[in-house]
Amino acid sequence: MANIDFAALLCSRLCHDLVSPVGAINNGLEVLQDEQEASMREAVLDLIEKSTHQTSNKLQFFRLAFGAAGGFSAQLDVRECEKAMRSFLSGSRVELDWQIDLTSAPKSLVKILMNVGLIVSESLIRGGKLRISTQRSGDEVTVLVVGEGQRVILQKPVRDAMEGVLAEEDLDPRAAPAFLAHSVAQETGGKIVVEALGETNIVVKATCVLPAKSGGE
Repeated sequence: MANIDFAALLCSRLCHDLVSPVGAINNGLEVLQDEQEASMREAVLDLIEKSTHQTSNKLQFFRLAFGAAGGFSAQLDVRECEKAMRSFLSGSRVELDWQIDLTSAPKSLVKILMNVGLIVSESLIRGGKLRISTQRSGDEVTVLVVGEGQRVILQKPVRDAMEGVLAEEDLDPRAAPAFLAHSVAQETGGKIVVEALGETNIVVKATCVLPAKSGGE
């Protein structure tokens, strides 16, 4: 797939996720122009504040998951990744259990864990627990993402894109993060597999081969 076509899919996905909170801000501002009742204005301002935080949280998350955060730096602060993930999930019914003790990591590893984390969190359609952990053996890092909840649904195109078996012509914005995670893992010499998928749980294992002399200890 041409880079420009895939970039367009990611942009579509980004816009889809931002249109609701940004739209709420716009609607709230329009109401404030004519609303005089104090209690109503207070409620609208509260909505605007919450939507603003939600928009900011999503942008910070997608900057790390999709973008070129950190410029040309080879390493990113993993603590910022955790912060972005927690902020992204705030207000949802998904509880994050972050079990990563790395202090820094290459962009490739960050993109894998952020996008796989996004995919698994979205599969917990009624909420639940999202656990993200890593193990390192030599230059290979294994990212294990486990989701547990009352109902788990992983759509087949998303799974196929994440495991690298989806035809490019079938790729859509919904599956773009999965395709990105697969592509990054593949470029490093790793892969992503769904190790378990049931009605109440999902386990995704991603491997990433780090560049020589990479940090992250």
